[in-house]
Amino acid sequence: MTFKDHFSGHASGYASFRPRYPEALFDFVAALTPGRSLAWDCATGNGQAALGLAERFTRVIATDASAEQLAQATPHSRIEYRQAPAEQSGLPDGSVDLVTVATAVHWLDFDRFYAEAKRVLAPDGAIVVWSYNLPRVTPEISALIDRLSYQIVKTYWPPERRWVDEEYRHLPFPFTEVEAPQFWIEERWGLSRLLAYIGTWSATQRYLKAHGEDPRDLLRDEMAAAWGDPDQERPVRFPIMMRAGHPRG
Repeated sequence: MTFKDHFSGHASGYASFRPRYPEALFDFVAALTPGRSLAWDCATGNGQAALGLAERFTRVIATDASAEQLAQATPHSRIEYRQAPAEQSGLPDGSVDLVTVATAVHWLDFDRFYAEAKRVLAPDGAIVVWSYNLPRVTPEISALIDRLSYQIVKTYWPPERRWVDEEYRHLPFPFTEVEAPQFWIEERWGLSRLLAYIGTWSATQRYLKAHGEDPRDLLRDEMAAAWGDPDQERPVRFPIMMRAGHPRG
């Protein structure tokens, strides 16, 4: 089974420069299910979400179809990393207390993945999928980030990016839904760190491959002028979008 692989080619950069999810998010998702024995983190990538789950569940099975991404994962005594497609977890029926997909469900085959999630979830289990949108810094810097995403590399985003642009509001989600609070990723970055993160965008990589030029260079001078001292760390905030629910009402 093939999968939509937009990140294996720069898995090391993805692991180094993607932001970390807030602890409050993991507290919320863990509270959705009475069982804490086993969580399945599907499309785990380098295991960012799996690490948060491992502090709250006895075991975490973290799967990804990309061997390159899994090679960047941080080992943990409660996490078992496995290479497997989202639609074929290899987990027993009704064995999982929580299914999570962090910043990846929009790449999956919805029908097949949701069927697999329903198969492996315990009756009182829960599923949570989330992602985050473009970072917010100052109004001027945020406007430059938006220009890069929505104008310069706009046509290089894979079509599934639409689900993120719509903040998951119209994402298919065939579960008994639970209202999720608004979470934010909040970090402090210098300019080089922000630009490195933008380099992990699938659209940035596709533009670079198509043109042989880095799209960040088109705005680098303006970004530097707006930032000021490049070593100055500024607050960087990412809005998180989330859908959460149970397999039964």
